[in-house]
Amino acid sequence: MPGTARHDREMAIQAKRNLTKTTDPVERLRLQCLARGSAGIKGLGRVFRIMDDDNSRTLDFKEFVKGLNDYAMMIDKEEAQEIFRVFDRDGSGTIDFDEFLVTLRPPMSNARKEIIMQAFRKLDKTGDGIVTIEDLRGVYNAKHHPKYQNGDWTEDQVFRAFLDNFDSPYDKDGKVTKDEFLNYYAGVSASVDSDAYFILMMKKSWKL
Repeated sequence: MPGTARHDREMAIQAKRNLTKTTDPVERLRLQCLARGSAGIKGLGRVFRIMDDDNSRTLDFKEFVKGLNDYAMMIDKEEAQEIFRVFDRDGSGTIDFDEFLVTLRPPMSNARKEIIMQAFRKLDKTGDGIVTIEDLRGVYNAKHHPKYQNGDWTEDQVFRAFLDNFDSPYDKDGKVTKDEFLNYYAGVSASVDSDAYFILMMKKSWKL
């Protein structure tokens, strides 16, 4: 199934270790996100999205700093300015946060991206680019879930918990977009060194 708790733990430990060594502000921000586990980068994206009141999908420096503070990122003002400059390529004073999140994602090989997208396409039965509880019916078997078996949860509750894996801890809407799925697995991918092992893990998890 999604990134295992063990991978999350390993990745968080590795990220914290690397944090003490890196001086690059963008890398430091990336590692701080990864130290929170697979959903770390996605969680930051959600914070920015909530702040984007006018739906412009852009942030100015003040909003950017507020977002980092709201997400409790340990970044001082000079570092924040440096990071902002990296992303404000055209010097307009605003950054596109989709672009920001894509750059923040740990780099992945095309082979990894392709297998992640194969899993997403398998889940997205309706093909509308968003995975919902309806999509999961018939793709994911809730009846094997221990909480369903002992009568604690209904099938829908199992589906919802499954989708919540990919959702940000602060704003769960029961829908998973392609970007959220990629952001999640970019986090998992950061803890797996070998492409071959990552692909095997995905194939087994999603029966691809």
